[in-house]
Amino acid sequence: VKRKPFPSTLPAPKPLKPGEPVLSNAKYEEILKTLRKMSVVLERSPAAFANMDEESLRFQFLVPLNGQFETDARGEVFNSSGKTDILITENGRNIFIAECKFWRGEGSLSDTLDQILGYLSWRDTKAAIILFNRNKGFTKVLAKIPQIVQSHDSYIKDVTAGQSETEFRYLLKHRDDEDREITLSILAFDVPA
Repeated sequence: VKRKPFPSTLPAPKPLKPGEPVLSNAKYEEILKTLRKMSVVLERSPAAFANMDEESLRFQFLVPLNGQFETDARGEVFNSSGKTDILITENGRNIFIAECKFWRGEGSLSDTLDQILGYLSWRDTKAAIILFNRNKGFTKVLAKIPQIVQSHDSYIKDVTAGQSETEFRYLLKHRDDEDREITLSILAFDVPA
């Protein structure tokens, strides 16, 4: 007995949905390198920046970011629960968020951690705090940063030492999803008044 063939066809393959853009660690390092280079300009020419407020200093960082990368770096952009100081997008999707702050004590940095975590949606995994110091005793400020971050509720662990003694890197948990990890760098710069 010969069996009859049963003709069948496979459905046409569905086109793949484009994936969410994810900032690679290499690109994250490039962004941080650009921020570091701008900080050198600030420190070498303090008179040019001495009277600038936080907003004016932030725009000094947006210029090289937009000049260096084929992305869209903008300032004071609404994201999640507030306006973040620096937001870099690619194809309309967030890939990097940064908050700029003047050092005003330990409580201020803890509040800034809460603030930036509030600006991160679930998809946002790479962030930075750019911390400007106009006080004397910058070394003491640097010594306090790890203590403040390590005592924060979202702290998971130190990742690696930064590129310099004024840079710190941490792994934090997302405020709404403990299984979602965020890489946060803190770049501290001495900007004399």
